[in-house]
Amino acid sequence: MTGYDPQLLTTFLAVEQTGSFTRAAARLGLQQPTVSQHIRRLEQQVGRTLVLRDTHSVSLTADGEAMIGFARNILAASEQAAAYFSGSRPRGRLRIGIADDLALTRLPQILRDFRRDNPLVDFDLIVDQSGLLHQRLEGDKLDVFIGKRPSGEQRGQLVKRDRMVWVGTPSTRLDPTKPLPLVVYPAPSMSRTEMRRALQRARVPFRSACVCHGVNGLIAAVAAGIGISAMAASLVPAQLSTLGPGYRLPELGTIDLMLQTNPRTDQRPAVRALISTVLASGSRSLTAYRDEPAAAAAAFAR
Repeated sequence: MTGYDPQLLTTFLAVEQTGSFTRAAARLGLQQPTVSQHIRRLEQQVGRTLVLRDTHSVSLTADGEAMIGFARNILAASEQAAAYFSGSRPRGRLRIGIADDLALTRLPQILRDFRRDNPLVDFDLIVDQSGLLHQRLEGDKLDVFIGKRPSGEQRGQLVKRDRMVWVGTPSTRLDPTKPLPLVVYPAPSMSRTEMRRALQRARVPFRSACVCHGVNGLIAAVAAGIGISAMAASLVPAQLSTLGPGYRLPELGTIDLMLQTNPRTDQRPAVRALISTVLASGSRSLTAYRDEPAAAAAAFAR
């Protein structure tokens, strides 16, 4: 029976999550040739090609996609066994900040599973805009922040890089003779900033038709036809639709979904355990419940 090396599986998941051998190496503190060697060794153990790579991109084969779930389960079981037999389980209280639109993803389920496996750890959970949570982390009011950063920034650990897209409804109609109606968060807001920059570059007039203080308000306003907005592509909920090329809206670029820790507390066992859980869950933990709109709220409520 083949036993898969946890180090190789960790490297494989880092490549899957970052979409790059270079970024995976930076995350793991390795050299890029070492990452390539780990992937080759894992493929030799499996006897299948898992990763397709060329000079421009990295993608997974069908066998690579299948390996994601196996790798997470193997690493999770290994960590649980180590914690059980070491007799030292994380304890204490974690101050966690989560960007409010990530409450629409499977992240609440990840936190629920973490709490089940770490019953001695309690949470102070704050759900807010990413910009405000950044400020709380810098002010030593959070231990862990899971949210967004502009693409190109290096702070935190990348969980997923995503395209930003314009969102509306299937019935959305835009009048080119009038300023574009936007539904926005109050400043500081990354999506608000990126929308304004893109429209200003394209010289498209716009106005803030509705200012919302939370993702539920933004979804409701866009669904009601008050205006359009922008989100990470994987966070678009079932109530909204991506506005395609036919709307002739300017490109918005990319945004990073990431995890950042407080340097004053990031070596606590509970913090390290949460980091491991979120990163091991991979980019799929930050994908919207498109077919289950009430699932995220239910996960928090349980």
